Amino acid sequence: MIRFLLGRIGFAALILFALSTFVFFLFFVAPGDPARMVAGDKATEAQLVQIRTNLGLDRPIHEQYLSFLGRAAVGDLGFSYRNQQPVTTLIANRLPATISLVIGGVIVWLAVGIPIGIMSARHPGGLRDRLGQAFILVGLSFPTFVLGMVSLYVFYFLPRQAGFTLFPAGGFKPFLPNPALWAWHLALPWATLALTTAAVYARLTRGQMLEVMNEDYIRTARAKGLSEGRVVFKHGMRATLTPLVTQLGADIALLLGGAIVIEQVYGLQGVGALAVQAVNNQDRPIIIGVVLLGGFFIVISNIVVDITYALLDPRVR
Repeated sequence: MIRFLLGRIGFAALILFALSTFVFFLFFVAPGDPARMVAGDKATEAQLVQIRTNLGLDRPIHEQYLSFLGRAAVGDLGFSYRNQQPVTTLIANRLPATISLVIGGVIVWLAVGIPIGIMSARHPGGLRDRLGQAFILVGLSFPTFVLGMVSLYVFYFLPRQAGFTLFPAGGFKPFLPNPALWAWHLALPWATLALTTAAVYARLTRGQMLEVMNEDYIRTARAKGLSEGRVVFKHGMRATLTPLVTQLGADIALLLGGAIVIEQVYGLQGVGALAVQAVNNQDRPIIIGVVLLGGFFIVISNIVVDITYALLDPRVR
């Protein structure tokens, strides 16, 4: 197990190194003036000279590269001259909103999607299966931004027109000192994120369960007199968890890198909203930081998925 884990960590380090190299050459070696890209078109020549000195752009390319890797390895993602703050500080200030959105969304979509998938698979062709597939079809058909706008209209605008507030329009409140206020502001974003994603998990669970429930060992478990619930949840679900874990790891990593649409619709000032602002303002240090952060989350999630595989399936070990 230790050898397996060390191999995965070594491969993850190689991927992060390759990503950092790609980002460096894309932003600092490609044609153009990196200092001008970082500072913007309104920067004076004196400011450009200072930025070239700060970034080491007046040094040989291999020294710039090693300096970039060294800073990235210790969490120094550069300095945003447009915001006059370190990129690490800007991202750290936005992470609580994104993490809160992702954690709540994951809990809701797993609590909704997996039971619907199991229900649908246990009654193939019946009424429950049709209802489950209808939920899947609706969830997959609605674009996230459309669902977000509809939910704001129904649960915020119409109640306000009637003279009361059911849910806030958006914004993020810290978890402390008022967890209830935190959850109230995130209820609609969680529901919007969870509905579309729960449909994916319901479809995946249904497909895997239909395949697993026809296996010989399931028939053997039933022949031994085990209850249907025990057969489904102890034997059937264990084999179904592997693809679900794969999907979950990828989804969490991508969302932690920035749930752009949800954050824009509900005004959550998270990492996704920061990335959109950086692209609009051509703030290259922030773009670099968000790209590296997203890559880091994806690599870490893959390590966690591999470890989970080993725990779920002895054949992997």
